[in-house]
Amino acid sequence: MPLQSPRSESTAEQQTAVDKALVLLKSLAELDGEVGVSELARRTRLTKSTAFRLLGILQRNDLVERVGSNYRLGAELFDIGTRVYGPTPLILRERLLPYLADLYELTHETVHLAVLHDTDIVYVNKIHGHRAARSPSRIGARLPAYCTGVGKALLAFDHDAAEAAVATGLQALTEYTLAEPDAFRAELRRIRQEGIAYDRQEAALGLTCIAVPIMGPGGRPVAALSVAGSDHRFAPARYASALRRVAYEASRAVTTTRTRQAAMPEYNSLPAA
Repeated sequence: MPLQSPRSESTAEQQTAVDKALVLLKSLAELDGEVGVSELARRTRLTKSTAFRLLGILQRNDLVERVGSNYRLGAELFDIGTRVYGPTPLILRERLLPYLADLYELTHETVHLAVLHDTDIVYVNKIHGHRAARSPSRIGARLPAYCTGVGKALLAFDHDAAEAAVATGLQALTEYTLAEPDAFRAELRRIRQEGIAYDRQEAALGLTCIAVPIMGPGGRPVAALSVAGSDHRFAPARYASALRRVAYEASRAVTTTRTRQAAMPEYNSLPAA
């Protein structure tokens, strides 16, 4: 249901109200919890009456929830958020979850499932245990593909996306990021030959990982799996065999699904990669 506005407001006034409502939503997201009107008004530099009125509109549309005298983000936002990148990530998350779980059981380290979106990667799923390393990864988050293991595993088999990343600029997020184009291209060639990608503290200091692509029909990757851990104790090569094995089984599952789709058009299957 769309946001409601008084009919008497002009287009400019409606836009102003929308801007203010979005500021409230972003402030609630940053605070990550239940917040009172006075605190929200202070943080967003709105009057208390304006904040209260807009929160009422957002509440009627299930974008925020009221808890006593406080407010928090509403469930409708989660529903909307899951549709940001289209249906493919959601379908992959559901169908490849068993393989992500298998990988976690084999390693008991933090494991990720990610897809490529333009020149970024989007984390579709993540499982971590008691030894989880500090990481910028979270479900739904985007990171530049060129400095992550899962991203490089996917860019290695997508020439156009890789060159677009180079053209955009390989900004060094840490001192270990491969920010020089020729070195980056050489790394992608190695990944194509070996089928294994690494992130050696390139996205965040202290974090290292090993990743492999999940291949669909035609030898094109549809997603990537990774195992990650703290650099001081994590030896990524140790998990290469387990990662390859799970990725192989996941690739078979994706290919089987596509085969069924071709034979039975009504079969609820993965969209084309």
